[in-house]
Amino acid sequence: MNTEQQKLLEFHKGREQLINVGARKQQLQVQAAMIQSALDELKDSKQEKVYKIVGNIMIEKDAKQVEKELKELKEQLDARIETLQKQEDSLINRLNKLRSQLEGQEKKKD
Repeated sequence: MNTEQQKLLEFHKGREQLINVGARKQQLQVQAAMIQSALDELKDSKQEKVYKIVGNIMIEKDAKQVEKELKELKEQLDARIETLQKQEDSLINRLNKLRSQLEGQEKKKD
């Protein structure tokens, strides 16, 4: 396998990785938005007790405790989203470099 074929293979693998990272990031962003919505509802609510879904059951919990748990989960999701964003940016840069190299090799052939 020559270097052009290797770069082309690397480019295709990188594109697949980019698609997977983007999909995972989007899933986490949806989860974070849902958690933010729940936090907003808790903030507006005057209830001291709320119901939380745990597995297949709902349990009554202290609203402040649920709010604390949701904030911690949101922070974790935000950190993971940030990590995925950095990974996505890195993949994009790598793919752009590979594309430039591949285009340069194509021009040399012509």
